[in-house]
Amino acid sequence: MYLSSLAFIQISFLDILDILLVALLIYEIYRLIKGTVAINLFIGIAAIYFIWKLVVALQMALLSEILGAFIGVGFIALLIVFQPEIRQFLLFFGSPAFLASMPKRVRFLFGKINRPESPLDVDKIIMAVRHLSATNTGALIVLSKKHDLRQIIDTGDKFSSEISSALIESLFFRNSPLHDGAVIIRENQIVAARCILPVSKSNRINVALGLRHRAAVGITEKTDALSLIVSEETGKISYSKRGAIIHNIAAHQLKTFLEKEFIS
Repeated sequence: MYLSSLAFIQISFLDILDILLVALLIYEIYRLIKGTVAINLFIGIAAIYFIWKLVVALQMALLSEILGAFIGVGFIALLIVFQPEIRQFLLFFGSPAFLASMPKRVRFLFGKINRPESPLDVDKIIMAVRHLSATNTGALIVLSKKHDLRQIIDTGDKFSSEISSALIESLFFRNSPLHDGAVIIRENQIVAARCILPVSKSNRINVALGLRHRAAVGITEKTDALSLIVSEETGKISYSKRGAIIHNIAAHQLKTFLEKEFIS
């Protein structure tokens, strides 16, 4: 009898797809706010929403009207409270990891956007990185690809100069007023220095690494840019791509990598 009473329930393919998409959405939101104060607010709002749906199903008119009004006004409050997390969630859809997961036909459309007009002058960058590594001079260089990094550039000191190994080294010289932060290279030009990068919150990064390495990973999580790091403590060279960081590489290995990314 119990099974026969449920015979009217019909589940179509679209219903299953709808459930899976909602589950994916909830999981991504949870992953973004996990470990933050916002997780408590999210759980509280979710609990109120489910209670509201329950009282509506039970036809409790007064309580459902009160909770419905709260949910309506609470949606605006939700946008304000979760503004950083919502912004991070939206940036995910333009991140390299998301674009890489798309079919090749779709990625082809994005491949026509903001392509550099000239190949990167890899040799001068490698020469600068080699000298910085030999002198244990800390450095953080960001190489733009399709994203123009306009918001990041606005955080630093803008200028326009051809790539020069001597200029890159002087920017990171310890007594230089521009040595803090990142140097941005876009379309084969040095366009900004002392730029502030978003710091990665990933727990996959070695806790022994400092803010320079976390910032290098952070910019590659949110854009398709590449970042090069020279450790001030050890002089070791690293690079980051798509949120992953490769440590302790030789200058010739870095050159091969950059030529593959920007010239091939």
